[in-house]
Amino acid sequence: MMPGEKTRKYRGTEPVDILPPEDVIFGRSLAMLQVRRLATKICGTNVPVLLNGSGGTGKEVLARWIHKQSPVSAGQFVKVNCAAIPGSLLESELFGYEKGAFTGAHISKPGRVELAHKGTLFLDEIADLGLDLQCKLLQFLQDGRFSRIGDESERVVEARLMCATSKNLEEEIDLGRFRADLFYRINVIRVRLPLLRERGEDIPVLAEYFRAQFQEKFGKESEPLSIDMLQYLQKLDWPGNIRELSNGIARHVLIGAEADIVQEPVAKRLEPDLGRFSGVGAVPLKEIAREAVREREKSFIFEALQANQWNRRKTAQALKISYRALIYKIRNAGLLARGVENLAPRRENTVGRSPTSAD
Repeated sequence: MMPGEKTRKYRGTEPVDILPPEDVIFGRSLAMLQVRRLATKICGTNVPVLLNGSGGTGKEVLARWIHKQSPVSAGQFVKVNCAAIPGSLLESELFGYEKGAFTGAHISKPGRVELAHKGTLFLDEIADLGLDLQCKLLQFLQDGRFSRIGDESERVVEARLMCATSKNLEEEIDLGRFRADLFYRINVIRVRLPLLRERGEDIPVLAEYFRAQFQEKFGKESEPLSIDMLQYLQKLDWPGNIRELSNGIARHVLIGAEADIVQEPVAKRLEPDLGRFSGVGAVPLKEIAREAVREREKSFIFEALQANQWNRRKTAQALKISYRALIYKIRNAGLLARGVENLAPRRENTVGRSPTSAD
């Protein structure tokens, strides 16, 4: 869930009336443009949709957007996290139970499937559903009929089904952990969500959106993200995807500019490109050593820039090098976009002037 989306308990349902703006959800990258085109085409249908992507790529947000654009948008959006609910409880959560069905069942309770009637049933991390429940879910998907635990009568539900997973279901089938017939039932339309590093041009929009939302949530102002910082964030690999970026911006708003948006050491995130050394013949060890030194220097420069809130004059003093040398190293390290002319060393005019944060 993205910050700024209101949450409330409603018997397993999720509000979908408040979503990030579409330019935040989809950005402007080619990868997300393709996702948007496909999602737009399927909104008006009632076919099952399978959302596939790594954790933190925005599968639930896209599912909620599709629901909001669909003919069943007036109904509830009911989410079930198959990985978070123990298998012994998941059947009763999905299909409900009658009073006296088991010890502790003092009242009758409808399941999430019933709550999704005339709405959307969203099964998150469906690959973690046990084989016994997969069988019961398949029976429900075939004719829309099911029975509560402890009840012999059948009930009928009409709901749109959307599923999500971060796993490869074809591999899960080969390993005997997922039913092939259920896979074919839910895999009518598959939408793959790209990794954040595959949509780097969307990072500035996402970062500014998160900053605005966290400022409102925490009730405090924060330093704007500099162009230098945004360009740097676009270079990272983001194993945690959008969720990792969101957490980093939350730290920035709460703690201030001195907080590390990226907590993993920079040297690990900016891996040296040694692909050019993979040719035939001896490995140029001196070149590898020089590459390692350059990456280590890049790490120190970035950390010093962060510690000094990206004030380059203060950073140069902290590193005990000249301003001109720092600008040269910043450019060589690729921490700034190539061709930024306003970073060239300027003549000092200290009369009546104090360095700005841009310096």
